[in-house]
Amino acid sequence: MTEHTDIEQNLADLRQSLLRHRVYTLLDSESALVTFMEFHVFAVWDFMSLLKALQQRLTCVSVPWVPPAQNSAARLINEIVLTEESDTDSDGQSVSHFEMYLAAMRDAGAQTAPIETLIDALRAGDDSCNHLPFPPTPPGVREFVETTFELINRNDLCAIAGAFTFGRERLLPDVFQQIVATLNAEHNQRFSSFEYYLQRHIEIDGDEHAHLSQRLMHDLCGSDHNKWQAAEDGARQALQARLNMWNAIADRIEAEPPKFQLMGLS
Repeated sequence: MTEHTDIEQNLADLRQSLLRHRVYTLLDSESALVTFMEFHVFAVWDFMSLLKALQQRLTCVSVPWVPPAQNSAARLINEIVLTEESDTDSDGQSVSHFEMYLAAMRDAGAQTAPIETLIDALRAGDDSCNHLPFPPTPPGVREFVETTFELINRNDLCAIAGAFTFGRERLLPDVFQQIVATLNAEHNQRFSSFEYYLQRHIEIDGDEHAHLSQRLMHDLCGSDHNKWQAAEDGARQALQARLNMWNAIADRIEAEPPKFQLMGLS
């Protein structure tokens, strides 16, 4: 566990910058939380591309099928894909976490046109999303998504896994769930779907998937210092891109006149 622990220690300051970011102190109104969702949905979406890049490299997704080279790693990644791509929503229906998030945005009155236009283009066969030829999106999103696809296209399995394990998991602090719960209670359950999403995110991603991801890292990197360094470099790049996007969200919220104010939350 030494290499794994070393990476966590090396990235601790950057992760704390995210967990203690000023953006959370700004989420004191409906409009501020909606703005956050309109940015964050792109991170929820491209997380799936990062996950699928791992599944492509660790399992067989082509025909004719051949056994995977690393059965343990294939099992781990398939377990993560199962819930991320087909979890159960509050009505008991199978749905991906991305679709769960999109439904929460609609319930909250957030703008979904930019991300839905991108999804429609991809379904129509436009696979150039790494160049981001979609309609205007919030500032900070472009750099974030470009970073994800640069990591994927680099084709370094350990760097991708490092970005996934250390750079994308457990990055929403406990206070965020409390903020959403407070706003939801004060505004006629407008954010109930978002509360459910966060609950599932914490239950599945924060605990079970974090453990599976750690095991995956050890399967892939073993005792090879160079592989662990590639994993750390990928994670650092992902975390810095997230920090830049968090800065952009905070800047946007601060520039917008508040439409609603929730008393007592700072």
